[in-house]
Amino acid sequence: MLFLGIDLGSSSTKLSILDGKTGKSLGSVSYPESELAINSPQPGFAEQDPDVWWDCVQKGFAKLVSKSGIDPKKITAIGISYQMHGLVLVDQAQNVLRPSIIWCDSRAVPLGNAALDKMGRDYCFSHLLNSPGNFTAAKLRWVQENQPEIFSKVFKMMLPGDFIAMKLTGEITTTASGLSEGTLWDFKENRVATELLAHWGIDSNTIPNLVPSLGVQGEVKSDIAKLLGLAEGVKVCYRGGDQPNNAFSLNVLQPGEVAATAGTSGVIYGVTDKPAADLESRVNTFLHVTDTEQEKRNGVLVCVNGCGRLYSWLRQTISAAGATPSYPQLNDLAQQVPVGSEGLLFHPFGNGAERIFQNKNLGAQLRNLDFNRHGLGHMVRAAQEGIVFSLNQGFDVLKSLGGSCDLVRAGKGNMFLSDVFTHTFANTTQAAVELFETDGAEGAARAAAMGCGFYISAKEAFNGLTRVAVVEPQANLSAQYQDAYQAWVKFLPV
Repeated sequence: MLFLGIDLGSSSTKLSILDGKTGKSLGSVSYPESELAINSPQPGFAEQDPDVWWDCVQKGFAKLVSKSGIDPKKITAIGISYQMHGLVLVDQAQNVLRPSIIWCDSRAVPLGNAALDKMGRDYCFSHLLNSPGNFTAAKLRWVQENQPEIFSKVFKMMLPGDFIAMKLTGEITTTASGLSEGTLWDFKENRVATELLAHWGIDSNTIPNLVPSLGVQGEVKSDIAKLLGLAEGVKVCYRGGDQPNNAFSLNVLQPGEVAATAGTSGVIYGVTDKPAADLESRVNTFLHVTDTEQEKRNGVLVCVNGCGRLYSWLRQTISAAGATPSYPQLNDLAQQVPVGSEGLLFHPFGNGAERIFQNKNLGAQLRNLDFNRHGLGHMVRAAQEGIVFSLNQGFDVLKSLGGSCDLVRAGKGNMFLSDVFTHTFANTTQAAVELFETDGAEGAARAAAMGCGFYISAKEAFNGLTRVAVVEPQANLSAQYQDAYQAWVKFLPV
């Protein structure tokens, strides 16, 4: 039996086919090969067209079938992972009403902060476990205030993964985990956060019906099954935001376990069984995709927006001169520069408001540049070090909330393909890094197999997950990394 995983990102859509019997991927693809555009009609705005996402899913699936040679009619179930915090609005005919306001958009920060002040910190942090800040709920409020003609046509609001599920099944649904990432879930009452909606005068019927994160969510429509070449009766059996899904992909399911990812944004995600809240909103708590009434599971998330986005920007800027270095070539250049980049500092905050700095939009900064000492390798290494140092700021908060930080699991991909990045991470955080051969699309496929009942336990589901490396902190280098980190912190632009 085969299972399809879809990982909808803001850069591209990844798809993977999992062989349920072996627990191994039979092939994966990304579409498109170049990065998707993020439209910014005003400073701080970030939007994408949801119909482009659906086009990427269709074309990516065709590419996957062609590349892997699998028979699509053997696919039993589908799992969906998606970029978190985005807002998709549709009318009753399921037509998209405006571009999606995506995760790195900063426009709604003042509205979220105002709701925190009006509703009270005690209420927000005891019920929502977060400030409304810059999450999906505040983005919905922004449309209500600024585009009333569009808002008047809204039938349902959705998260990006809900939109893809709607295109597959024809049903508009969401999950409690998804709502929690938008500050639309009341942890204390274990239901939709109707008080926040009422505060803004938003009808709670705008929220779709709930389905389980892991479990049957709907059946692929016959016309879509025919379009994709699927058999009749294929079920959508999993849905999760990209960071909870990354944790699931790495078998990070139990309290005290920690996952990391370093794609467009950089994230550390720790699982807890407690309703942890950071009163300064530097880290955020969401329902984990494995949360149940019997076993409560929350995820505490540390995010830096400018991770792989900084690296791709650096590569594009260099390429403007006529040569286009590959990412492995950039990693090799960084390897030739000593720890601390000989004093060059990179603060990677150029991709919207940063949650670990209370939604301030700090802008990126390159400091101490010396034309006689520093070259491209220094810039590349300083960028990688700056990303890790930024994550370490949130890592410290995670520790203060009781998070276990001795071991972190990550997929061997994106920034973790760089030895410099991985060793900087281990030596700065003082946590061993376990690297696994997996990604979000494979994880979504594995979750679909579990959600439809093919796998009956986590032990069975993760039998095919392969660990490829362990990187430990190095006692002889830790002092150098700590010195570099302290120099970076000294000039932190806050």
